[in-house]
Amino acid sequence: MASSMNLKSAVVCVPENMVCSKAKPCPSSMRLAGKARSRALSAEFMGQPIIINTTKLQDEKGLCSSKTSIHAEASICISRSMQWWKKNLKPNMIEIHSAQELLNSLLSAGDALVVVDFYSPACGGCRALHPKICQIAEMHPNAIFLKVNYDKLKTMCQALQIHVLPFFRFYRGAEGQLCGFSCTNATINKFKRALSKHGNERCSLRPPKGLDELELTNLVSSSQIWF
Repeated sequence: MASSMNLKSAVVCVPENMVCSKAKPCPSSMRLAGKARSRALSAEFMGQPIIINTTKLQDEKGLCSSKTSIHAEASICISRSMQWWKKNLKPNMIEIHSAQELLNSLLSAGDALVVVDFYSPACGGCRALHPKICQIAEMHPNAIFLKVNYDKLKTMCQALQIHVLPFFRFYRGAEGQLCGFSCTNATINKFKRALSKHGNERCSLRPPKGLDELELTNLVSSSQIWF
């Protein structure tokens, strides 16, 4: 249902038996450049280049040393083709980048149903469910789907008491939070029932409530928003 919350940074391991020469170039079209002891290695990794520095990339015979220490100086960027959470997004699906943006989005939604989708790129359940959520969003163009990346907004998510992924919260106008639950592909009917129950159009004379008082208090205490 959920991926582990303590996510570790990705580590790239270069195989010790990787050999490169003029007759047999290294994999991924690696190109050697630079002079003296410091050299740059440009490679295609998952669709994006990375820069790797090494103090001694080749020995006298032009072979890659198995003892060479290679350090990635640039952040490894996963290509967009690998970023499943960006695939097939609909116009009513919006990525949230801060607690203030989440609050503003809820307050400006009027009487529209707002579904907040908490996910993690490393969560298998989130990835499996993503295509279904995109389909549902397309079928309900009047609803707003706010996507929250747990990895990038961990402090905010913890303040909002998000402990399992994937997790959803429904909000609407003056009523504020309607419900919150976790679901997967196996329990997608739970999501559909909530959408059917709260998705009917309605009009309120009162302004949107947004986050609950406890949610706001937790966000303020964790310095995620200020008043």
